[in-house]
Amino acid sequence: MKAGRTIAQLSAEVMRQNDLKADYLVDTRRLNMEYDGGSTVMHMTNNKGVDMVEPMDINSTAHSQIGVHCDIPSKYYSLMSSENPQLLATNVNSWFGKKPTQRMLRTLDGTARAFLSSRYRRIDNFDIMHAVLPIIGEIPDARVESCEITDNKMYIKVVNPRLEREVAPGDVVQAGIVISNSETGQGRVSVQPLVFRLVCLNGMVVNSAGTRRNHVGRANTSDENYLLYSDKTLESDDRTLLLKIQDTVRAAVDEVMFGKVIDTMREAKGVRMDPLDIPGVVKLASRQFNLLDAESEGVLNRLIEASDYTLFGLANAVTRHSQDVESYERASELESVGYEIITMAPAVWNRLNSMAYAAAA
Repeated sequence: MKAGRTIAQLSAEVMRQNDLKADYLVDTRRLNMEYDGGSTVMHMTNNKGVDMVEPMDINSTAHSQIGVHCDIPSKYYSLMSSENPQLLATNVNSWFGKKPTQRMLRTLDGTARAFLSSRYRRIDNFDIMHAVLPIIGEIPDARVESCEITDNKMYIKVVNPRLEREVAPGDVVQAGIVISNSETGQGRVSVQPLVFRLVCLNGMVVNSAGTRRNHVGRANTSDENYLLYSDKTLESDDRTLLLKIQDTVRAAVDEVMFGKVIDTMREAKGVRMDPLDIPGVVKLASRQFNLLDAESEGVLNRLIEASDYTLFGLANAVTRHSQDVESYERASELESVGYEIITMAPAVWNRLNSMAYAAAA
């Protein structure tokens, strides 16, 4: 499992961001993108055209969301951003005026970090962390194995060493849970089972179970631009969600679910890869699960290193390689891919082996 921050470092950063972030509901006609010769910034003005806050930098997430809102193809948006930012500003401002609507603009540290629908329901990292950390502290011997906060997501990965089993003799795994959330529209708040393998400290996210909640609610409205202050009391449905998250974390994880996952792993351990062309199987599996070429090469190296040419071995090669990628978000995605591989339908697995066999013959 990829290392991130300590839980103390995560808590400090989440609290810092919670104190400094600001959210606005704003009519797009009050927004103006400008290229100042060095960078592209966003102005938010009142009805007299006077800036309400200092001009904001725009991060990649907000740029992407602005492009989607304006129906500007992503490749063309990127081309304008890099080659002709003034043209980009002209295009965006034109569509802001032609298709006026209220949007939620999320900001942090002087940067526009998300450009979202007025229906976006804020379920923020501070609320999630405030709900789960006391529960984690109540679980005997539970430990935060890894955690991180990126521009788009927060992750807290917890392991419960009191719940462990062997997949094969000497190959011990422990139950755990991963809590994740996005404040920028890049994912749902979710609590999912996690399996932690002691042999190589791999983590595998069980992405077919857990608690999830979309960030969608009633539309916020306003006649003017205004600052959205943090709610002192969460709406009843969000309080219910946080209680459910607390219950799921407290279980960390359900023993019956853990047993089913172990059974699946044991079955995958018995499904062997065709030895005729191991690289070919890995290449085809990489295409099936959208791995990059560099990732596919890394998975192959880890598979050969472990010499476990089974479906279980392939899944663990993916999760082991996740520790080597630079992005924590991508590493977490690969941990989910590992579980997708061990639960691969027999027909898909047989097809990959047959294709690799045919290519090598």
